[in-house]
Amino acid sequence: MRPRFGVRLQARDRPRSAAGTVILTSPLPCQVLGSGEGKTVRVGDAADKMELRNADGSLGEIGFWVDRTPVHEAAQQGETLQLQQLIENGACVNLATVDSITPLHEASLQGQTQCVKLLLAAGAQVDARNIDGSTPLCDACASGSIECVKLLLSHGAKVNPPLYTASPLHEACMSGSSECVRLLIDVGANLEAHDCHFGTPLHVACAREHLDCVKVLLNAGANVNAAKLHETALHHAAKVKNVDLIEMLVEFGGNIYARDNRGKKPSDYTWSSSASAKCFEYYEKTPLTLSQLCRVSLRKATGVRGLEKIAKLNIPPRLINYLSYN
Repeated sequence: MRPRFGVRLQARDRPRSAAGTVILTSPLPCQVLGSGEGKTVRVGDAADKMELRNADGSLGEIGFWVDRTPVHEAAQQGETLQLQQLIENGACVNLATVDSITPLHEASLQGQTQCVKLLLAAGAQVDARNIDGSTPLCDACASGSIECVKLLLSHGAKVNPPLYTASPLHEACMSGSSECVRLLIDVGANLEAHDCHFGTPLHVACAREHLDCVKVLLNAGANVNAAKLHETALHHAAKVKNVDLIEMLVEFGGNIYARDNRGKKPSDYTWSSSASAKCFEYYEKTPLTLSQLCRVSLRKATGVRGLEKIAKLNIPPRLINYLSYN
């Protein structure tokens, strides 16, 4: 898993009861393991007790911070039989580690479809957040597992969760799964979701040189000139020196004269006489043709999911293919 950003709540910072035991107010619903009326559990050291309390102070069946549990391990490793037994024996599927990682996060990140199915059927929270706010759908997209993504979406996972970090679409672009990218777009993923570190999904796909994902995004109406600190997708393409990527972005209307926060054009990031430098030099000397400019303008006018609109136009198939970049 990629390093992410977040603030850990240390045990010493958590509220405590008069007896000195940690009082937990996590919103995750969870069955309490064990017996007895005290509703307390031991975690880690024998001296550490944790009272399970609701926000109003009453005892309740809620989730809490723990070390990795057998449920986490089974979910991560794809041990479906073991996971089924744990669930049947009353194991909680919503327990979260100190990083707020649930078993559903683990199974999704590893692309363990059957485990995801078992956990969801047992009541796993589909939009649970880990310490940096990422949901199981983000993790499933990071794994590139289209089946896990479909399962989570069918159980109501939000395709555009309110995140300050990478969205599910960002994660799919990082993994290079054009199938996941297409599915997310079909169910309404925000093409311009912005991450303060990565920029838009198009920035991510270009930085990782996932050309299939780039084309899916552009055909869906992603803004080819969207900027992150004034840095466009073409800047990324220039930095990775990918001529095919540069050509694709320019064909879709990428601005070869755009300047980033350093005042540099995309071509400024290429080596003299390199293939990418020659490519930029060609486009500077040979602007797009009138037909290409018309295509760019029409695609901008059709907006998001423009392909669907273009396919319905009463024009010759040859023109539809041209406007669809086929």
